[in-house]
Amino acid sequence: MYDPRGVLELLDQAQPGHTLPQRFYTDPALFEFDMSALLPRSWLMLGFEAELPDAGSYFAVDFGAHSVLLVRGRDGVIRGFHNVCRHRGAQLCAEGDGKLARIVCPYHKWTYDLDGRLVGAARMMESFEFASYGLVPLRVELVEGCIYVALTAAAPDFAPYREALIPFLQPYRLRSARLAHQSVLLEKANWKLVMENARECYHCATSHPELKLSFPVVFNKGVTLADGAQQAAYTDTLQRLQLPAGPVAGSWWHIARYPLNAGVDSLSMTGRAVVAQRLFDTQGERIGGLRWATEPNSFCHAFVDYAFMFCAIPVGPQETRVISKWLVPAEAREGVDYRLEDLLEVWTKTNLQDRDLAENNQRGVNSLGYRPGPYSERAEDLVIRFSDWYRHTALEAARAQRSPSAATGAQVASAGA
Repeated sequence: MYDPRGVLELLDQAQPGHTLPQRFYTDPALFEFDMSALLPRSWLMLGFEAELPDAGSYFAVDFGAHSVLLVRGRDGVIRGFHNVCRHRGAQLCAEGDGKLARIVCPYHKWTYDLDGRLVGAARMMESFEFASYGLVPLRVELVEGCIYVALTAAAPDFAPYREALIPFLQPYRLRSARLAHQSVLLEKANWKLVMENARECYHCATSHPELKLSFPVVFNKGVTLADGAQQAAYTDTLQRLQLPAGPVAGSWWHIARYPLNAGVDSLSMTGRAVVAQRLFDTQGERIGGLRWATEPNSFCHAFVDYAFMFCAIPVGPQETRVISKWLVPAEAREGVDYRLEDLLEVWTKTNLQDRDLAENNQRGVNSLGYRPGPYSERAEDLVIRFSDWYRHTALEAARAQRSPSAATGAQVASAGA
């Protein structure tokens, strides 16, 4: 069990622009703090509307002890619920996806309609009020086909992010796209190390040979460094197509468009589009990629022919599940309009390389020799943003939970390296 006062003491030791004290990456009590106090103050990207095409379509995702259920209702509305029965608290749906007519608890068969109303509870007393025991709702926001969920009302105002993201995403038709593939990768590293790795390309030139064939791997303060002529031509193309370039950012989100390498149409092993159809028909104009990312756990990229999502889900103090999703135009047919192996190759190899990097990072952080080190302001600007967000949000969460009766010292009060 963590002590909010101990968390505050550790946060006092955290230096801006540096990695966190060791225990934030290793300690079970600090992991419990992240899951029970920090994540509930966040917006979590879980997937896409395209994954819930029909009434009764659902998917369930576990965030540590918290399980989230997303369902499309008979009225077409996508709703989110805590994946917990109101009878005795059993988990309603196993993690995964499918289609159902009603939500039925596997324990005692309490039954809920797709809008969360309790409609069946056998052998209850005559005075039992069904209306009082509907599923506990979650905050759900849909933006141009993307699904975001907040576990509590403590998550920040979503409106500024929505307003910023819409003009960037609108041309890509993600609402009508189709999920082509999903992969799950288990990484033996703390989720913050996984996300720090995902927030920078300092390592890309030497660690991602497949990615750098198409993707520009040199950045300065979050902006791609292209040569002058290429950058001028790219800027001119965006202006001619009236596309916002960015970057634009809030405290917990970041959006930017970027050029791909010279002569490249999409992020692939060849630099050519891997899907015959287009999410965004630019009439042959090269518009590079679009990246949008949210703290604490996701980033996405969209190209003319497909979109990619990366989502890191904490599992344990030194274990993280990485879910990746690929969207293609709805009309694209596997084996005819694209080969799945071509669609997946670059990101799959990049994910495996990043897993090895994060796990190696964790092994070093576990050592007695670990000391917090400085980030590069030029190459790790987005990592600094992530670290600043974490420290600020953790500070708010710990202060909110601090109380005079909290247990002292033994849980997390002592300082890490």
